[in-house]
Order: sequence, then structure tokens, then C-alpha cells
Amino acid sequence: QVQLVESGGGLVQPGGSLRLSCVASGSIFGIVTMGWYRQTPSKQRDLVAAITKGSSTPSIYYADSVKGRFTISEDNAKNTVYLQMDSLKPEDTAVYYCSVANRITGRTYWGQGTQVTVSS
Repeated sequence: QVQLVESGGGLVQPGGSLRLSCVASGSIFGIVTMGWYRQTPSKQRDLVAAITKGSSTPSIYYADSVKGRFTISEDNAKNTVYLQMDSLKPEDTAVYYCSVANRITGRTYWGQGTQVTVSS
């Protein structure tokens, strides 16, 4: 099992910034992908950004809607993945979920979610 604990959500004005953090613990050996999803009540859970470990450098994905505004990064020593969110827009309002995929267990794990609200 992998446990994920997210933090950093909150209320921010349009144009502001937030940084989400997700700390992984438990069966962390074998984690190949760490990512952030978001979900609103009326929509499905969509992938926002992900980082996949490679042989040399990690592969990074961003949804078109966040390219140039969000940055995903990881600190392997702390088993933590971050999502730096800048130039936030009201349409970024959602519950953000951390997710990791473990190639050893063959499972995907989810955090509890953290609310991000962008409003004036």
C-alpha cells in the first residue's frame, strides 16, 4: 500500500499562486509516475500534470489548459511531488488529487484531495 497526504490547497484570488504538496509513504519502491488530477462536481477527474521516471530524465506531461502556468516537480529524498500553480484562473477551481502508479504492485493510489478555489 501507498499512502498519500496532500496539502497546500485553499482560496486564492485570480492571478494568484498556490503550491500543492503530496507526500508518499508505505510501498514507495516501484513508483514510476506521480501526478495531479482535478475534479469539479460536474466533470470527470482530469489529469493536470504528471511526472514519469525514466532511465535518465523524467518525462513530464501537462494538460493544455495549464501549460505555462503550472509546474510539477518532485523531491525524491522526501518522496514528495509538488504542483506549483501560478496565474490561477476561476476555472482552475476544483478538488485536486495526487496519484501515483506503482509498477511493483501494479496499482494506482490516490490521495484524499485538496480543495483549490480561485475567486475574488
